[in-house]
Amino acid sequence: MKENVARILGEYTSGNKGPLLFISAGIHGNEPSGVIALQKVFKELEKTQPHINGTLVGISGNHKALNENQRYIDEDLNRVWTEENIEKGKAESHEEKEMYEIIEVLKKYPEASFTKRYFMDCHTTSSDSLPYLSVQEVNDNDAWSRNFPTYIVRGFSDIITGDFDHYLSRTGLTGFVFEAGQHESKSSVENQEGMIWLCLKEACDLDLSLISCYPDCVENFKTKNAPAQKVFDIEYRHGLEDNDDFKMQPGFQNFQEIKKGELLAIQNGKEIKSQWNARIFMPLYQAQGNDGFFVIKEVKD
Repeated sequence: MKENVARILGEYTSGNKGPLLFISAGIHGNEPSGVIALQKVFKELEKTQPHINGTLVGISGNHKALNENQRYIDEDLNRVWTEENIEKGKAESHEEKEMYEIIEVLKKYPEASFTKRYFMDCHTTSSDSLPYLSVQEVNDNDAWSRNFPTYIVRGFSDIITGDFDHYLSRTGLTGFVFEAGQHESKSSVENQEGMIWLCLKEACDLDLSLISCYPDCVENFKTKNAPAQKVFDIEYRHGLEDNDDFKMQPGFQNFQEIKKGELLAIQNGKEIKSQWNARIFMPLYQAQGNDGFFVIKEVKD
């Protein structure tokens, strides 16, 4: 981003006891859409002063990486939130320093001060994608996610260790990661804003008709961009080592159907073919990252 964003992007309350809605954005520095959306939401809240129960807090994630438009500086901030890293209390990388700073912010909003604590972690993807929620199946995360009109992918945080939403869930917050679309897509900001407003409605009892941007700032996401709700479980993760030479075949999009035997990627000169009739999820089309792709299947429950 071209500006030096603050850690606290905004805080809003009507002074009434209720839940905390904690929204993070820019955990990856090449994903600024959530930061932009939060800035728009706080500007609108200050303008119209609608009544809510509880408190909305918005924070930025990886400061330095955001300002340099890089995914991370030393290591992925969405992989450092392990119990071991948190307990050692000493930053050994730039991202661990950012992690400790975010933990200090969270300490200012303790569980005892709110009727419940919710979170939403804003992200985007390197390839074209429909918007979706990534939900860890702990606490009441899954049930909470069903309030929102888009695809739901369960189990990502159960495969990957050290991600931010895993930390938030194990410290008692209820929520999900929202992947709004491709990094540079204009609709990603629109989707992030729409989801933030819907979270405020569901968590903090906001009457959406009270905000001046309604209905466009919500309905564009709900009716134009969000797919009808479906639930998917992760079947397989194709992980990468740092020295792997990996290249996806061109043209794959998130949630695209794949067939058994279909060529998906070339890794270290060898063909990687699908073993499933399923859908591909998060195909890697960027230089950084250790997740080549995932395979997901729709579930009926």
